[in-house]
Amino acid sequence: QVQLVESGGDSVQPGGSLKLTCKGTGIRYSRYCIAWFRQGQGKQRDGVASIANDGRTSSADSVKGRFTIFKASAENTWFLQMNSLTPNDTGMYYCAFYLRRFGVVCPPTAADYLFWGQGTQVNVSS
Repeated sequence: QVQLVESGGDSVQPGGSLKLTCKGTGIRYSRYCIAWFRQGQGKQRDGVASIANDGRTSSADSVKGRFTIFKASAENTWFLQMNSLTPNDTGMYYCAFYLRRFGVVCPPTAADYLFWGQGTQVNVSS
């Protein structure tokens, strides 16, 4: 059973930065994706960025150039570095796991991801 735990959420002013952490256990697969999703109040859960086991990354247009997803040197730990934050970035941020088949890219939709963390809250306001 894959388990994910997010941390690093906080309240920041516009223009600030945060680094979110996703730590996983029980990941015994050679092909997978780790993705970050966010959900604002009353909104759907949208994809932010993803990274495959081979290091390929993808990010939503709304965060390109501001957010970076990368893997830590520690096993089964991933980060989401968020810079130039705006109030539109406010929401609950979730880390999710997708068991990837050979040749398949990381999907952008939440429904494809099987395992989820509990989320970490990010608030951006002045």
